Amino acid sequence: MKPTAFLRRTSVRTLLATGLVTSLALVSGCAKSEDDDGKDRNSTSQGDSGQVVASPDAGSGPTCAIDAYGGKKIDLKTATVGFSQSEKEANPFRIAETASIKAEAKKRGVKLLTANAQSQFSKQISDVQDLIAKGADLLVIAPLNSDGWEPVLRSASAKHIPIVTIDRKINATACKDYVSFIGSDFVEQGKRAADRMIEATGGKGDIAILLGAAGNNVTTERTKGFEDRVKEKAPGLKVVFKQTGEFAREKGQSVTENLIQSKPGITGIYAENDEMGLGAVNALKGAGKKPGAVKIVTIDGTRNAVQGIVDGWIDGVIESNPRFGPLAFQTLDTFTKGDKVAQDVVIQDSAYTTDNAESDLGKAY
Repeated sequence: MKPTAFLRRTSVRTLLATGLVTSLALVSGCAKSEDDDGKDRNSTSQGDSGQVVASPDAGSGPTCAIDAYGGKKIDLKTATVGFSQSEKEANPFRIAETASIKAEAKKRGVKLLTANAQSQFSKQISDVQDLIAKGADLLVIAPLNSDGWEPVLRSASAKHIPIVTIDRKINATACKDYVSFIGSDFVEQGKRAADRMIEATGGKGDIAILLGAAGNNVTTERTKGFEDRVKEKAPGLKVVFKQTGEFAREKGQSVTENLIQSKPGITGIYAENDEMGLGAVNALKGAGKKPGAVKIVTIDGTRNAVQGIVDGWIDGVIESNPRFGPLAFQTLDTFTKGDKVAQDVVIQDSAYTTDNAESDLGKAY
């Protein structure tokens, strides 16, 4: 993919307007506060902000159905759905994600039980066990880590409870341990971030990577995609620093402060989420740097990061759409009726650049 080959919003509008893409792919192929105030915050608004299925195409890719997974047909309207959120909602991505799940449950009239692991994996395991004990018939899980889910999978299997994971994968077997994963192509996100960094830097200089939290596929795959593309397309661009910012703004800032001291000539910073990128901006401001002195590329699509492009501090944001509610419930509805769903539902992400950041600011979350 060339640096200029970002997905156009107009194509997304066309896909959404048809009203068919998501259903075909599923059926045929298939922060500011830690308190939730119940407001949507535009997290499930229709149009350009909604998720669109990129793959598999209708009729392709591994699928899952009740007869293969085990269990029985359920009317989603009479079922209880349990939702496990992984991280405390001080991150706009998590705020939008939880709001989207709640809004879609309310829209469909489905009883929803929720839990928040507060970024503690042991708590998330006990949270999901508790959701099962409280009578959840179906589970939607945003995993904190990819490994360590065996206790939950055993409990869910014993009661034939279907599981859909969103935004991160678990290391288990699809259509045996869980039904479907819904999320982005994280390797591709990393590649697109690299394309933007190459364009911003001219393909030369020393760059740093603010890694996401360890132990999940998002960090691993966003790193791989970025590094592979840089090696392939820009051998003059050298990764000279890598350290985790744990997907947190404060940590991203402190790591960048150390980076500026140890590598004062750094050319660019790739932050594997917006929050770390915004922390990097704070560090650069504190060091007296001017906007654009260090090129920054991030992934997510939060409003603050897109505003950072408008203000000249950030050079590109690759979208990772958190509005999983409609797709998650459509997947559950299709599956519980006895129809096939895709084991991997990959969503189409757009991007923000200097060309569209100001005009598309209202579409960010």
